[in-house]
Amino acid sequence: MTKELWKGNEAIAESALRAGMEAYFGYPITPQTELLEYLAKKMPEMGRAFIQAESEVAAINMVYGAASGGARVMSSSSSPGMSLMQEGVSYIVGSEVPAVLVDIMRGGPGLGNIAPTQSDYFQLTKGGGHGDYRPIVLAPASVQEAVDLVYGSFDLAERYRHVVIVAADGNIGQMMEPVILPPPRQIEKRDRGWELNGAAGRERRIIVSIYLQPEVLHRHNEKIQAKQREMEKNEVRYQEYLLDDAEFAIVAFGTAARVAQSAVRWARAQGIRVGLFRPISLYPFPLARLGAIAKRVRAILVVEMSAGQMLEDVQLATNNIVPISFYGTMGGVVPFPDDLMPEIEKMIQATDCVRPRNYVGWVE
Repeated sequence: MTKELWKGNEAIAESALRAGMEAYFGYPITPQTELLEYLAKKMPEMGRAFIQAESEVAAINMVYGAASGGARVMSSSSSPGMSLMQEGVSYIVGSEVPAVLVDIMRGGPGLGNIAPTQSDYFQLTKGGGHGDYRPIVLAPASVQEAVDLVYGSFDLAERYRHVVIVAADGNIGQMMEPVILPPPRQIEKRDRGWELNGAAGRERRIIVSIYLQPEVLHRHNEKIQAKQREMEKNEVRYQEYLLDDAEFAIVAFGTAARVAQSAVRWARAQGIRVGLFRPISLYPFPLARLGAIAKRVRAILVVEMSAGQMLEDVQLATNNIVPISFYGTMGGVVPFPDDLMPEIEKMIQATDCVRPRNYVGWVE
């Protein structure tokens, strides 16, 4: 298969089309607007539904309606828009209909700016809307991985009748990289027993998320929690880099992980045994695997383009059995590998580690 040079946002849009997306509803917001613009041109040409809604609130409720009808449906936005969508996401999860969302994260709080950050972690992984739920959240570290995750997200959403969010930062949305696009899929229309498809001669179907009797809502929530336990069992994803013999570990996701991987290579060149653990599924978070790694390393450095949000899940996974330090950038500031070198040095100093013979200090 031939690699092609694609911009992240447009590659994500094309991947969704090839996955069989039948309807898209969204609102333009930087740095994801090219995604919407690409679909605005392509979907009408393909006879598929595209609507630029009047707001993100309207867009997510259009997603809710199309999903209730059984369509493969998606929306995309950036951080302030995702905040506006949270109530609708709660309704979709409560109604148990599948939907895919793409968040190209930018700086906040408030309107912030249009630069890349990772500060949506809390609102995405902890269930930013009301109620007891958590979406599946997948974090790509490259345009290729974004393409692959979006392509598979529709199947994942339908498998669990749940919301799947692909969370990338503005770097991945705006950068251009060579990718291999997946093959187009023809999705068979079928009656899955729950969608509102207008078919006659069957029992009436109703999709709701309101259960006025507490005991009934309790049972409904128990059903959702059981489904999420299945996600936690089956959908954990991560990548390890040079961790087999590592004395120290860096934990990072998305663009921050790409930066950290370069820092790991630099450290290895000086004989420092550092490795990288990259969560791909931010929910379900790879708690067990990271906990096992924590038992055999001397310290962990968490790197994020935020004030420290994934940090809490790392602490939970490791039960703080090893020293955990943190390095974060905010407001759209992207770290460089040489920014991480002093942090690796501090991590080593904190453990009183004996340096290898070829250690010469962090000088490039």
